[in-house]
Amino acid sequence: MNPTEMTATQLVEAYTTRELSPVETTTAVLDRIDEIDGSLGAYCYLDRKTALEQARASESRWHADQPQGLLDGVPASIKDIFLTAGWPTLRGSGAVDPDQPWTVDSPVAARLRSDGMVFVGKTTTPELAWKAVTDSPLTGITRNPIDPRLTAGGSSGGASAAVAAGMGPCAVGTDGGGSIRIPAAFCGIVGFKPTHGRIPMFPASPFGPLAHAGPMTRTVEDAALLMDILSSPDYRDPTSLAPPQTTYRSAVHREVTGIHVAYSPDLGFAFVDPEVAQIIEAAVTLIENAGLNVTAEDPGFPDPLEAFDILWSSGAATLLEKMPGARDTVDPGLGRLWDQGKRHTAVEYLQARDVVAQVGIAMGAFHERHDILLTPTVGIPAFEAGHDVPPGSGMDHWPQWATLSYPFNLTQQPAISIPVGTTAAGLPVGLQIVGPRHADDLVLAVAHFVEQLLA
Repeated sequence: MNPTEMTATQLVEAYTTRELSPVETTTAVLDRIDEIDGSLGAYCYLDRKTALEQARASESRWHADQPQGLLDGVPASIKDIFLTAGWPTLRGSGAVDPDQPWTVDSPVAARLRSDGMVFVGKTTTPELAWKAVTDSPLTGITRNPIDPRLTAGGSSGGASAAVAAGMGPCAVGTDGGGSIRIPAAFCGIVGFKPTHGRIPMFPASPFGPLAHAGPMTRTVEDAALLMDILSSPDYRDPTSLAPPQTTYRSAVHREVTGIHVAYSPDLGFAFVDPEVAQIIEAAVTLIENAGLNVTAEDPGFPDPLEAFDILWSSGAATLLEKMPGARDTVDPGLGRLWDQGKRHTAVEYLQARDVVAQVGIAMGAFHERHDILLTPTVGIPAFEAGHDVPPGSGMDHWPQWATLSYPFNLTQQPAISIPVGTTAAGLPVGLQIVGPRHADDLVLAVAHFVEQLLA
């Protein structure tokens, strides 16, 4: 099999049996990037020399039967939001000076490095990861491997495009309002936003309690393996959680038949394209027939868009105010968000936090009755690249079409997107699986169950 088409789990099996080496895999991934990324724009930084050095070191460990970690020698990309020692972290912004020492690993980069994974490069992000598509004045437009005329989604669109196009089986993204799950749905891969604090982040995100880090892979099993690597606490993140009580790679195979599942087609307030709705309905019917107790029920909270907008714009303004020269280079849409955030008062911010608390309480009560919530990940398929909102939609900012994802950043719950079908035009559709806070293992187990059911 072509290494660029293999999952991380398959690659480790091939390393174990000596059917394949990390050097062969890394070379194939780098060649694949050279071949196709010019038309996709998934990567903003490549380091062939370092990648091959790391692959050779991994190959030596495998030859000695002493792998360093769970995914030793597996190529990984890192979103250009995470500090990575030796590489610039420009965050899609022309206001960040690349000519400075880059000596610090974020917790994500440090965990991947200690596991022995091979660092291929950094993936693109919109400026400061501010929106749910991926383009910036610095890196241009990132396109969807399924159809390059369309967006890959965002803000982890580079990561999603890389995984979907065979340019590395593992990526790590960030998610402040859907930024892992949306591009995963648009590109037809798995994207998991764990409970807030499960994967530590440093420096602290300006979007604060909305911001999560998580794996983006081809399979749920690979996502679980990455969770085991990434989930150790880090003192630099005071919100990071204690170590997990179990391994995610074992929990992903737990029995889930008989659990109580709620299905909400639109959360009671989101627009969902009829074709997307039909594909999700078909998947939910299969899930019910396979032994899960499915009930149609909305969670019962009103659309918290206004509260999200206040928190999101306030975070953007807080960061941009500290970036000299940003006003001269900023993405125009981010500039408007900056201005909006500067107008909000502390009272308005705290009032928005109160709305967040009420949504969280509503979801807590909901999960007293239902173990899991199912929804579409995004109500629409991928749309034309180069636009923040679907052309002709009448919308003026991205959260208006990301209605199904941002509520669960407010509540900090674990939520995953897995592909469950395609439209008549061949565009992927994602199913979102949401669990109670700290039930990351259950969300992964249900996602794996559904993935196997639809295989």
